[in-house]
Amino acid sequence: MIALKKTLLVRVYGIVQGVGFRPTVSRHASKNGVTGSVCNKGPYVEIYVQGSPEQVDAFMHDLEFAPPERASILKIDVQPLPESLEYDKFEIIESEKTTGEIFVSPDIAICPKCIQEMYDKNDRRYLHPFINCTCCGPRLTILDSMPYDRVRTSMGEFPMCPECESEYTSPQSRRYDAQPVCCNDCGPQVYIIGTDLTGRQAITETRRTIAGGGIAAIKGIGGFHLCCDASNEQAVSRLRTLKKRPAKPFAVMMRNMQTVERNCVITQQQKTILDGHQKPIILLERLPESGLCSSVAPDNPKVGVMLPYAPVQLLIFDYDDGIHMPDALVMTSGNSSGAPICRDDEDAVRELGGLCDAILSHNRKIRLRADDSVMDFYDGRPYMIRRSRGYAPMPFMLSSGFKGQVLAVGGELKNTFCVGKNDLFYPSPYIGDMEDLRTVKALGESVTRMTTLLETKPEAVACDLHPKYNTTQTAREMGLPVIQVQHHYAHILSCMAENDFSDKVIGVSFDGTGYGTDGTIWGGEILLADYNGFERLGSIAPFIQAGGDLSAKEGWRIAVSMIHSLYPDVKQANDIIHKLGLCDDESAKIIFAQADRNINAVKSTSAGRLFDAVSAILNVRKRSSFEGEASTTLQFRAEAAEKSFLPEREYELVSENMILNTPQLVKTIIQAALNGADACALARYFHLTLAGMAVQACVLARDKTGVNTAALSGGVYQNKLLLLETIKGLEKHGFAVLHQSLMPPNDGGLCLGQAVYAMNKINKQL
Repeated sequence: MIALKKTLLVRVYGIVQGVGFRPTVSRHASKNGVTGSVCNKGPYVEIYVQGSPEQVDAFMHDLEFAPPERASILKIDVQPLPESLEYDKFEIIESEKTTGEIFVSPDIAICPKCIQEMYDKNDRRYLHPFINCTCCGPRLTILDSMPYDRVRTSMGEFPMCPECESEYTSPQSRRYDAQPVCCNDCGPQVYIIGTDLTGRQAITETRRTIAGGGIAAIKGIGGFHLCCDASNEQAVSRLRTLKKRPAKPFAVMMRNMQTVERNCVITQQQKTILDGHQKPIILLERLPESGLCSSVAPDNPKVGVMLPYAPVQLLIFDYDDGIHMPDALVMTSGNSSGAPICRDDEDAVRELGGLCDAILSHNRKIRLRADDSVMDFYDGRPYMIRRSRGYAPMPFMLSSGFKGQVLAVGGELKNTFCVGKNDLFYPSPYIGDMEDLRTVKALGESVTRMTTLLETKPEAVACDLHPKYNTTQTAREMGLPVIQVQHHYAHILSCMAENDFSDKVIGVSFDGTGYGTDGTIWGGEILLADYNGFERLGSIAPFIQAGGDLSAKEGWRIAVSMIHSLYPDVKQANDIIHKLGLCDDESAKIIFAQADRNINAVKSTSAGRLFDAVSAILNVRKRSSFEGEASTTLQFRAEAAEKSFLPEREYELVSENMILNTPQLVKTIIQAALNGADACALARYFHLTLAGMAVQACVLARDKTGVNTAALSGGVYQNKLLLLETIKGLEKHGFAVLHQSLMPPNDGGLCLGQAVYAMNKINKQL
C-alpha cells in the first residue's frame, strides 16, 4: 500500500530576506523528513513541501513557531497542490525575481556568537572588523536591489575566499547564505584617511587618539560618527565648540550593559531593546554618581545611550594593543550642522576634517544612509523620537484594502519620507532638516534608491501645505500629481495609521509651527479627522508671533508679544518685562511695534511657541540653541517640581467654541512669577493646566460629534509629562486614546500620515 503524501505551496511574507530564512527552512525540512524546495522570490519566500500529513504538519508548525531569530513574519499563505507532483529531496533554489510586496530587512546589530568568535584568538575571524553571520550584519545600507543576494549588495565587490565560500554554501554553517560573509583575508579593510595606516594600525591609532583626549570620526554601518571620551570634559567641550553645538545632548555609546547600569537607571524592558538586535539610542535617567561629564547633556537629567552594534565599535572599546579605553564614548552623528550624516570618504574629509583628529574609514560602500534610531519609553513601551537604523524600512501594514503606489516626501524638519504600496507603508531612515540644500540632495538620492528597492512607481506625491518648503518644491519637481496635506492633520493621520485605525477621531495635534488652511500659523489644534479629511474644531487661543524666524529660536520675543497683548497699558507691560528680565526697553519697543503694525509678525496657535514663551517668562530658557531646547528644559523643571502651583482658578479652561484659554493661563503664570512663586512649580502648573484644556476640548468635541476616540500627536507630545496627563484625563472621561510608539509624534512621523492620505485619495478616485 502506497502511503499518501501531502503537498503544499507555501508563501511567507515579511522580513524573510537577509535573516537566514531559507537555511532555516532547509533545516526544518531535514528535521521533519519532508522534500521540496525553498526559493527567495523577492516579495516573499516560496516553499514547496511534500511528505506524509504528519511530516508536513510538523514542518508547518516549525515554520510558524521556530522562524529565524531576526525574521518578522507578517502572513503565511498556504495552497494544497495535486498529488502528481513528486520531489525526491529538499533543496534551496537560487533566488528568482518577481513582482509584488517587498520587505527589506533593516540593518541588524552584531550577534553574541559573532562577538565570541571575534575575540577568540583561535578563530580565523579574530578581531575582524566586518564579522557577520546569517543572524546579523548590514542589510538595507548595503543593498542595491532585491532579492537580497550578495551580487546585489556593495559586498559584491569582495569575492569570497575558499573558506568563506565553503561556509556560505554549507547548510551546517552559521554563515549559510549570509550575503555579507567575509573574513580578514577577503573582506573590506579599515584605514585612516590621509595616512598609510590600515588594519590593526588604523584601529590602534584611532583608539590612541580617543584615549588621549582627541576626537575621531568613525565609519560604521549607516554613516560616520564623531567620537571622544564621554568622561573627559575638555574633549567633549572641544567637540561642542568645533561642531557649533553648545547644548544639544550627545549620544553616548557604552562598553556593555554593566557600564549602563553603573551610569543610568534602566528597566528590564529598556534592557531588552537596548541589547536587542536593533540597538537604538534610548533616553535614560542619569545616576547622580554617573561618570559622564556634564557637557554630554547639559542641564538634562537624561542621556541618550546605546551599545556597540557594529564590530568596529566593539574593537574601539576592546583590542589587544594595551591601550586603556574609557567605558563610555560620545558617539554623535558625523555631520556638520544642518547637513546629512556623512557616508563616504569625500563627505567625511569635506565635512568632518576640521572637526576631528583622525578619520577611521573602510572600503565597504554605504548605499543608503541610516542614522541611529532614538527612543524614549512611555508606559513600558518604546516611544520613538527618531526612527532609522534597525527599524527602517520595516513597513506599517494597514487593513484598509488600498491599491496603488504613492510617495510622501515628509516634513521640512526631521525629514523622513514614506513609500506606500497597497496596504504597506515604508518609512525611510532619517534624512535630516531640509533647510540645508545638501539634505535636499540626500532626500532626492534616497527616494530614488528606496523606490528602486521597493520596485515602486508612485502615481502621486504627497507633501506639506506650506508653499515655500524645500520639500514642497522637491515634490513639484517630480513630474507627478502633487497632493498637499495640512501639517497637523498629517500628524493625526500618522497616529491613526500606526494604530491601523480609520474611523473618525478627535485629534489633538500639539506641535511647533505648520501652515494652516487659513494662511496663518497653526500648532495647537483640535481636529475632527479621518482618512478623507478634517475639520478644525478648535485651537489654543491665537496670539501674535512677532520677530519672524527669530521668534522660533528666541522665546523671549513671543513672551514680550504676549505680555503686550495681555497688558494694553504700555508702562505696565514694560514694567512686567523688566521685572521678568526678558529684554531691554528698546527691544521691547521693537516687538510692540512689530505686533501693532503687523510687521514681521504672524498670527499663530503654535503650542511649541507657547511653551517657548512660558519657558522665557519663568527664566528657564529665553532662547534655544537647538529645536525644542526651551520646551524640553521647561518639562525637566516641571518634572523636578516637588508640588504644583495651585491657584484658585477663576477662568474657564475652554470656551464653548473650543478655544483653549491659554492667554489667562499665561497671565496667571506671569502674576505668580512676579509674586515669587517657584519656577518649577509654575512649570508643572502649566503642563497640568494645558493638558486639562486639551481634555476639556475633547469632551466638548465629543458632545458635538459623538466621536469617542482621541488621537494625540505632534512634536509637543514628545513631552511625556504632557502626554501622561492628557491620557489620564481623557481615559477618566471614558475616551479611547491613540498615541504613537514606533513612529515619532514629531515631524519625523509626518510622512506616514501624508502617504496614507494620498493613498486614500487615489483610491477614492478609482
